[in-house]
Amino acid sequence: MRPLGRTGVEVSSLCLGAMMFGAWGNTDHGDSVRIIHKALDSGINFVDTADVYSRGESEEIVAKALKGRRDDVILATKFHGTMGDGVNQRGNSRRWIMQEVEASLKRLNTDWIDLYQVHRPEPDTDIDETLGALTDLVRQGKIRYLGSSTFPPSAIVEAQWVAERRSRERFVCEQPPYSLLVRGIETEMLPVCERYGMGVISWSPLAGGWLSGKYRKGVEQPESTRAGRIPGRYDLTKPENQVKLDAADALGQLADDNNISLIHLAIAFVLRHPGVTSAIIGPRTMEQLESQLGAADVVLSTEILDAIDAIVPPGHTFNPADAGYTPPSLADASRRRRSGAAVKHVTF
Repeated sequence: MRPLGRTGVEVSSLCLGAMMFGAWGNTDHGDSVRIIHKALDSGINFVDTADVYSRGESEEIVAKALKGRRDDVILATKFHGTMGDGVNQRGNSRRWIMQEVEASLKRLNTDWIDLYQVHRPEPDTDIDETLGALTDLVRQGKIRYLGSSTFPPSAIVEAQWVAERRSRERFVCEQPPYSLLVRGIETEMLPVCERYGMGVISWSPLAGGWLSGKYRKGVEQPESTRAGRIPGRYDLTKPENQVKLDAADALGQLADDNNISLIHLAIAFVLRHPGVTSAIIGPRTMEQLESQLGAADVVLSTEILDAIDAIVPPGHTFNPADAGYTPPSLADASRRRRSGAAVKHVTF
């Protein structure tokens, strides 16, 4: 168990992610419930889901699994993603937060959510709008704590500053991507979270399957529904994914040389960072869960950690798409270019 920031709440170093339960992964509700029960029986007390996972189906499956066990679990979910065809059925506005929290509470069959997280930043929505709504939900007893997910360091600092200045509840944790192949958060994100006493619940410690042991040089690339949804992270015609494959293969060889599974090496690496509270594991099958559970007991030597740094330098991410968020300032070309009417052509 580890402290969740400065909340006084203790959570397991492995957090069970529920993204793969439902239409996005395991469609058998009974089997998914058994996987959740196995995780809880193995000592995990932390479960993370989101409204957008299979459009609420994941939350419904988690509710079935927690029947009679709700008080023993720290339950986290998220909002922000599109949940309908309406223009306002998404985002970080007060209007949507107040509507969607009720939907999540109903799907989860619970009176309260332990940790309610903003799934992605939304720069065009005032962070005070979001924090104000979440603060009201804390005071109403519908959520206990609030957190962010995949926020850039500047947005985390701004949210902490606004919370202090406007007397809002503050984010107590951040949920960023972090793995052997995605180390960008080591540069600023993790130090910022440590400075503010925030917990860190890292997602995708296996880099979306790249560190499962199936991605090795000379081996045919495995089929993946995730690759179909986000091809930019898996297309081996892209140079950034080719070098990622080289690194994954070298890390696999390092694991083999030290008689450790690559899965255990990857998760143990994430848990070794002093700024990380929990690593989210997201199994689709019982076999996948069992292959990951033992990672919490693995301690990596200094020699292995040095060898990892030689393969993937600290702070380095091979493919920017793996960072999980592209700010509008980069994604939207109009934000980088003045309109043609405002441009004056000068002849020298």
